[in-house]
Amino acid sequence: MSDRPRVLFLFSDTGGGHRSAAEAIIEALELEFPGCFDIQLIDVFKQYAPPPLNLAPAAYPGMVRVPQMWGFGYRVTDSHRRARALTGAAWPYVRRAARRFAREQHPDLLVSVHPVMVTPILKGYGLERPPFFTVVTDLVTTHALWYDRRVDQYVVPTEEARQRALACGVAEARVRVVGLPVAQRFCQPARDRVALRAELDWPRDGPVVLLMGGGEGMGPLFDVATSIARPGGAFALAIVCGRNRRLKEQLEALDWPIPVRLYGFERRIPQMMQAADLLVTKAGPGTITEAINAGLPMVLYSRLPGQEDGNVSYVVSQGVGTWAPGHERAAASVHQWLEDPRGMQQAAAACRRIARPSAAMEIARMIAARLRVGQAITPLEAESA
Repeated sequence: MSDRPRVLFLFSDTGGGHRSAAEAIIEALELEFPGCFDIQLIDVFKQYAPPPLNLAPAAYPGMVRVPQMWGFGYRVTDSHRRARALTGAAWPYVRRAARRFAREQHPDLLVSVHPVMVTPILKGYGLERPPFFTVVTDLVTTHALWYDRRVDQYVVPTEEARQRALACGVAEARVRVVGLPVAQRFCQPARDRVALRAELDWPRDGPVVLLMGGGEGMGPLFDVATSIARPGGAFALAIVCGRNRRLKEQLEALDWPIPVRLYGFERRIPQMMQAADLLVTKAGPGTITEAINAGLPMVLYSRLPGQEDGNVSYVVSQGVGTWAPGHERAAASVHQWLEDPRGMQQAAAACRRIARPSAAMEIARMIAARLRVGQAITPLEAESA
């Protein structure tokens, strides 16, 4: 057995944001406190939940393809009283799994990045439990299931999320706004745009619009891309299709009126965001945060009802982008931005004003402080001792 403090992260692959946030914090812990922690990442649905809940990660993509039903379910359960009633009704069904988890797992600190796991795991441990942190990975519209008064520390991305925690009865001293944790590659200082475009083989004599639909290439990317390109103009379009090979093949078969670069699954998204002038994407919290860190204005063309409604209002109210649902409105918004370079510069400045690229590092330091690791001297001092 390791004598290092054991930190256990609870997540599920119901959407990519939960895993990404956990991995960003783990990366920060290993960078800031190398070798100091024994870290484990557990998909609680897959490893502990009873059937059919153990199938939730596989079922999630199908559920969000019916956005109206998803939005209805989100809203009808989204109050502190209804969320508690829901978890109470589910407890007899998940009780054995939660208690088995508590018997088998004995970390020094639990960190949940998923709303559904907070209350059942707390109940599974009962009074004899390790300290419990919850890192809220929805940006603004945070469901009541996230919040349980027994959680020792809440880390939230925005002031709106903090206010929701307080409204759900969480003590003010237990809630801290630090931003949304994203990988360190999205938190680096800006590089020279001309050099980045040369590396990417992008045109350097006009604006470049970056179009993304997440790692799976979800949403109406084909229609959005062709609508943006149709009028032509002195700009280029970079389209990231993710793992959607069929979409990439369809786009490759077209005769484009503007310079177009097509990509599958890409690891160079941080460089692309710094090299682009405008992002067109769905309203996922991680992508929005990454774009803000890069100083990249955005056009949002779709959102998941309920869960991502607040992301849209946040982007618009902060002046970092526009909401233009559907391919025609998205294309019109892109061309409005391209005709207003000063407006894009102001939106880029607004991104830099609200960016919180140190979020993952701040959370790592909070974990270390709770476990009294690296507090007497800093990591750099330890290396030189």
